[in-house]
Amino acid sequence: MNVKGFNGVEREYILKHHTHQIQDNQCTSFLINHIKAPVHLVWSLVRRFDQPQKYKPFVSRCVVQGNLEIGSLREVDVKSGLPATTSTERLELLDDNEHVLIVRIIGGDHRLRNYSSIVSIHPEVIEGRLGTMVIESFVVDVPEGNTKDETCYFVEALIRCNLKSLADVSERLAVQDRTEPIDHA
Repeated sequence: MNVKGFNGVEREYILKHHTHQIQDNQCTSFLINHIKAPVHLVWSLVRRFDQPQKYKPFVSRCVVQGNLEIGSLREVDVKSGLPATTSTERLELLDDNEHVLIVRIIGGDHRLRNYSSIVSIHPEVIEGRLGTMVIESFVVDVPEGNTKDETCYFVEALIRCNLKSLADVSERLAVQDRTEPIDHA
């Protein structure tokens, strides 16, 4: 994974949390978003494997069987307009201490085969207030008839939309919470 062009902190988090085993017929990438809301607030949304629709605009419905634990499955209904209708996803990791979520798609009506996503969130200071750096990476098979670039571009566009929505929801909640500026005195 190419981490050139990222600062030392970003590079450190990427190398620590975002390693994927990549096959020849797969593509991978990662995106970073900076959110003007504290980690605890952003993580409270990201960690909800059972409620991705809280911030993912393309999810219309999600049903999880059983308790929320490693190996749990969720059935996601996708809103119309995307080349998909359903997705079956497995929770691979939910680490509340490191703030890392790993989800693998194992079935459904879509073209994202062998898709795995890692989301990690990290505290930072933005404009003198507590903020959050969100890093999301993925690996996915390149569908027949597509190139690696086309596949990565499509998945990155979906993730960008999800990350923007996560920022909008988190920042709206942070304003309601009235997070105080950091006092450097």
